[in-house]
Amino acid sequence: MALGLLRRRWSKDAPARSVGLTLPLPPGAGGVARTVLDPVDQPLGGADVTVTALDTHQVTARGTTDPFGFFMAALPPGRYSMLTVAEGLDPHRETVEIVADSCPAPARIRLQPARQLALPPTGGWVFDPPHTAIRFIAKHVGMAHVHGRFERFDGAITVAPDMSQSTVRVRIDASSINTGNTTRDNHLRSGDFLDVERYPYIDFASARFAYRGGSKWTLLGTLTMHGVSRSVSLDTTYLGTVNGGYGEELRCAALATAELHREDYTLNWRSMLARGIAVVGPTVQLELDVQAMYRSPETPTPPE
Repeated sequence: MALGLLRRRWSKDAPARSVGLTLPLPPGAGGVARTVLDPVDQPLGGADVTVTALDTHQVTARGTTDPFGFFMAALPPGRYSMLTVAEGLDPHRETVEIVADSCPAPARIRLQPARQLALPPTGGWVFDPPHTAIRFIAKHVGMAHVHGRFERFDGAITVAPDMSQSTVRVRIDASSINTGNTTRDNHLRSGDFLDVERYPYIDFASARFAYRGGSKWTLLGTLTMHGVSRSVSLDTTYLGTVNGGYGEELRCAALATAELHREDYTLNWRSMLARGIAVVGPTVQLELDVQAMYRSPETPTPPE
């Protein structure tokens, strides 16, 4: 009880205390600050904030709120889009005007519970390759990032009456890897990495879905790559269903991400530059941007 009263007092006093807050600004820069609250007016720590310049569409600041729900950044003068997101809550987007040598008192943002999208109908769904992307990002020489994708794959989803029992199967043609550099792609196909002649496919088979609130799910399953099978967890955002496409098919969409450690799959090729900097980083960020089409109430044929 005492803790609840203290929290309410903090919430009421926060704007008064923050008026005197100052942010040291570089010459010519301006500041923006926000206090992010949850639906019951408690400080929301760990919310993700992204600030994007409206003229160039470039991300200029990114961070998370502190335990008191606070975020601030120094920016060049101009107009920006600020997006604040937190798991299970509706995103908040606003346009902010940054004025040189000015840092207004923090405004408060209250995030509301996310509405739960209607789940897709039960039955069989198949990936639509022209509208689906399987992408990855890997660290290169300790500083830059290599972005790539797989061009050929098949995927099937069976939506069960109990969503947690639904299944997903994906088969990727490992030789279809594409990073935009022929020499690098040939090296990635070689025995130093994917060894596509011995292991032509990368396979994923789900075990179950776990609901995390709002439109968030965790997809648990097994990824088999380079002859090694490992359990993986995909952070998945369900994006809803729509009638669309050339044939006005019923479609559903989702975005799933995971971090893979390449040595877990014996992709342990090593080459070091001077001062011990690795040419290729130890982790790979995987992203599946999926659009699937409804095919029948029956289970779809899994990828062969």
